[in-house]
Order: sequence, then structure tokens, then C-alpha cells
Amino acid sequence: MINNSKEAIIFDLGGVLLNLDYDLTEKAFISLGMANFGESYSQLQQTHLFDRFERGEVSSFHFVNQLLDRLPPGTTANQVVHAWDAMILDFPLKRLQFLEELSKKYRIFLLSNTNDLHIDAVRRSLNKSVGHRNLEQYFEKTYFSSAIGMRKPDSSIFEFVCSENKLDPAKTVFIDDSPQHVEGARSIGIEAILLGKNQEISSLFD
Repeated sequence: MINNSKEAIIFDLGGVLLNLDYDLTEKAFISLGMANFGESYSQLQQTHLFDRFERGEVSSFHFVNQLLDRLPPGTTANQVVHAWDAMILDFPLKRLQFLEELSKKYRIFLLSNTNDLHIDAVRRSLNKSVGHRNLEQYFEKTYFSSAIGMRKPDSSIFEFVCSENKLDPAKTVFIDDSPQHVEGARSIGIEAILLGKNQEISSLFD
């Protein structure tokens, strides 16, 4: 449980605040003709395409074209984007309301490994949930890996967020659903919590 001695909370986005389903993206690419999606995904991982996209080192245009090269002729860029964004689901209203309550007691930040295409999809999802696209209103500051050129779980990204906002790691909590990201935060002294599958953030404050 998170106690009152903490001053700041850094939240992950997907799987913590935003619902995701990675299987939907895999199914979407298979339906486009990438029958060996798992193998292709692994090959692209080996070329660091996804890491580079999430660090903002390659453009959305380059990323989409790399995927088009592995799809049947006639596949369009829009189909690729739609398949890539299929994993982005909804923002449960109760989580957004809980964030607003937490912001009265803590400094609230967002730290997400994401890319330009998914950021656009996230904003559309937010608009469907609450009628606006302004994710930033829920946080003191938001950090997207593609905008700052760093990714979790590297310790440098946690050091950057703490340094820029004068956060004491010992008084800061990080909440994520990926074990490696939690370990990255712990490496600089942040109290990091691994959120379980189907576990709500509100349960950490009971």
C-alpha cells in the first residue's frame, strides 16, 4: 500500500490507466496477410525498429513502410496504422476520476513507452471516454519515450524525470504493469509497484 510519506506518483499508461489488448494487433496483422506475425515481430525486434520508434529515432512513415515490406502487395499504410493501433482500447472513467482525487494529495506524473501513432490513438480513445483529448490535464507533467529519446526500463529515464521535477526517489512511487520497468525504477531508489493483471490502481491506496 502507498503511504502518506510519499510525495509523488509516476504512472505508466498502457495496462495501468488505459486498457490494452496486444492480441488484437497480432490478429489484425494476421488478417492483413502477415501469417507469421510472431516471427516477423521478432525479426523487427532484432533490428531494434520498435525500440527506435519508441525513442523517436525513426518516423511514423519509416515505421509503417518497414511493416508494409512484410505484407502482401496492395496493403495500404492506413491498414497498417489501423492494425498497429488495434491494441489501444478504452480509458475507464473511474480511473480518470481517481487520478483527479490523487492529484489533491500527490504530485502526479505520466511516464510511457509509446510512439507517435499510439499517442494519437490514445487521444482519440480519451475523447471517446470523456469528450476531450487533453491527457495532460490529469498530470503535473507527461513524459512519452518518443518525445524525450529514452525508454523504460533504462535508469536514465527515471533519473531524468526525478531531476527535472526535483523529486526525491525515496518519496516517489512508480506504478507499472511490466516487471522490467519496475526494476528499472527501483535501481535508482524509487518505490516501484508491479500492478497485477485486472488490478485497479485504487486498490493500492486502500
